[in-house]
Amino acid sequence: MDKHDEKAYWTQRYQEARTGWDIGYPSAPLKAYIDQLEDKNMSILLPGAGNAYEAEYLWKQGFNNIRVMDISELPLTRFSERIPDFPESQLLVTDFFEHQGQYDLILEQTFFCSIVPSDDNRFRYAQHMAKLLKPEGKLVGVWFDFPLGASMEKRPFGGDKKLYLKYLNPFFDTITFEKCYNSIRPRQGIELFGIFKKK
Repeated sequence: MDKHDEKAYWTQRYQEARTGWDIGYPSAPLKAYIDQLEDKNMSILLPGAGNAYEAEYLWKQGFNNIRVMDISELPLTRFSERIPDFPESQLLVTDFFEHQGQYDLILEQTFFCSIVPSDDNRFRYAQHMAKLLKPEGKLVGVWFDFPLGASMEKRPFGGDKKLYLKYLNPFFDTITFEKCYNSIRPRQGIELFGIFKKK
């Protein structure tokens, strides 16, 4: 699926509200991580952000150097309606793999699991994440921990700790990557929380 097809696919999903991964508020693991951050000026990217509840939470906590990215314009338009004082220049309607920039922190929330799984795509994801991070930069987020289905339409796509590390290890040192202790009830036991530092 090329980027034009991807854009149309995700726009349709948002239009039809077929977004079962969208819980309507910041996920507890990422909220807990954000709550212990002290540098409000750090540069943060949220790729494949969708409705971007984590970005909204960051903004309301005083973080101002954040970029919210999605391949579809629709969720970012809705984000602007919810947070009208958020700078339009910091909303990026673009393909993650074409984005250039340097960040202290990238927050991952279901984005990896939205990408059509192949060795090439998943290595590209890890490589580009590392490229977008400054030296000592961190990739922090939540990955689904359930079997990768055979259907290419079964988004979000799954995986497990060993599989994810296969792609991340060449580019990142693992600080922690364990089962979430604070997942919402429907996701208990099927989420991994990870903190990875750029090599």
